[in-house]
Amino acid sequence: MVAVARILDWPLDAAEDNLHVLWDAGAIARAVKGEVHGAPGGEFTVSGVEIDSRDVQPGDLFFALKGEAMDGHRFVEMAFAKGAAAVVVDRPVDGPHILVADTMEALERLGAAARLRARGPVIGVTGSVGKTGVKEMIFAALDRSSRGDAHRSVKSYNNHVGVPLSLARMPGRSRFGVFEMGMNHAGEISALTRQVRPHVAVITTIAPAHIEMLGSEEAIADAKAEIFQGLEEGGTAVIPIDSPHYARLGEGALACGATVVSFGKAADADVRLLDTVPAIGGGSLVTVDMGDRRVCYTVAAPGEHQVINSLAVMAAVRAVKGDLGAAGVALAEMGGMPGRGARVEIDVEGGEPDARGQRKALLIDESYNANPASMRATLAQLGRTPARRRIAVLGAMKELGSHGPDYHAALAEPIREAGVDYALLVGEEMAALAKVLGAAELGKSGASDLGKTAPFAHCPSVREAVETLRAFGLQRDDAILVKGSNSVGLSALVTALSKQEG
Repeated sequence: MVAVARILDWPLDAAEDNLHVLWDAGAIARAVKGEVHGAPGGEFTVSGVEIDSRDVQPGDLFFALKGEAMDGHRFVEMAFAKGAAAVVVDRPVDGPHILVADTMEALERLGAAARLRARGPVIGVTGSVGKTGVKEMIFAALDRSSRGDAHRSVKSYNNHVGVPLSLARMPGRSRFGVFEMGMNHAGEISALTRQVRPHVAVITTIAPAHIEMLGSEEAIADAKAEIFQGLEEGGTAVIPIDSPHYARLGEGALACGATVVSFGKAADADVRLLDTVPAIGGGSLVTVDMGDRRVCYTVAAPGEHQVINSLAVMAAVRAVKGDLGAAGVALAEMGGMPGRGARVEIDVEGGEPDARGQRKALLIDESYNANPASMRATLAQLGRTPARRRIAVLGAMKELGSHGPDYHAALAEPIREAGVDYALLVGEEMAALAKVLGAAELGKSGASDLGKTAPFAHCPSVREAVETLRAFGLQRDDAILVKGSNSVGLSALVTALSKQEG
């Protein structure tokens, strides 16, 4: 007898007939306190919500928002040309539209209506490092277990526009919602969390990101802890026990009536890391104590920081009574995202070809964001990555204010510890690091504790960095880490290298 494997079809639900209808005209008008115009019979339905006319898809509802430099009303015609079903405007236009007094306020109202109709638990995520990755991991876990009925904010839509937009896009059938919240000033998360109203609030970690605006890590911790202010009654706060700010975060959570669930390495963590070993094919095999049970799973994304992130994911999934088994499978399948740890093989010209006649190198794309904590973590992971040579292309870390020179200079130590063979520094702020590396290279006083340092180059712009890297010459089996704040523009360097992706 031969067993034949087959994939079972998901059972269809009668409600799935309206699967692609997100809102109808009446529901939108009631939610935003507006009036329907230009639609036959005053009726239309939309399948999506958009604020950028360039991204409009057929069936979308386009909000004509006013920004400091641009007015979305200028792009209403473009939105209709791309297939928008209707637009939300503050002045009459040709075509189906809902007229309101303020389009930004209308977007917030539609987001609030979406949150009000949500039938499942909602999770909010913030933190100085890793919030987008953790948000994506939680979503992947819950989407798998709910057969596609989980919703999350896409990209890094985590500010005063991105959060209500992400809420407004949440289908009424969603069984879970996962939303990211960011800030660079005190009070921002307080406003966002009151819109999201999470049942579970996760703080990934506290680090000196945005310290220029807030002044101290303690102030950053307080600003992140604002997420607890919006928790639903009986809500859960998931916080990192290994953080020096754990007690501060815990006090903030308890003051808001939350149940605290801790994660980390500490012996008294509620979700405690017991063991981690390298997994076959990369990543880590993780064993975790969750109090009444132990779970073992694989984290595909490499790095100890990703292992710790996975603990927060497991804590959040359990808090909403999600499927831990599905979460483990999702973590095993998730690699890095573009700009946030994606690993790709690229063709290079240097070195001897392999048995297939190819010359491949590993490109690690961390070009979207950088702060002192994430720099150290990714450099440490580069040091554990098998490679003939380890090359670090490091862009400036922004929003560090007067602390910037010290934080940049301090990267000399993790560069040395990672065994970096060549460092390419990009941006004016990297001058402080270049000074330290240069002093160590010359054996000057005060740099002796660094020992031998890698050869390096310092470029003021990404364009020069691309040319410098080409002149240096990448070789087969190199590992190239590219990391910096998004505004540095290192994604262009990644694109230049990836044009030869294998």
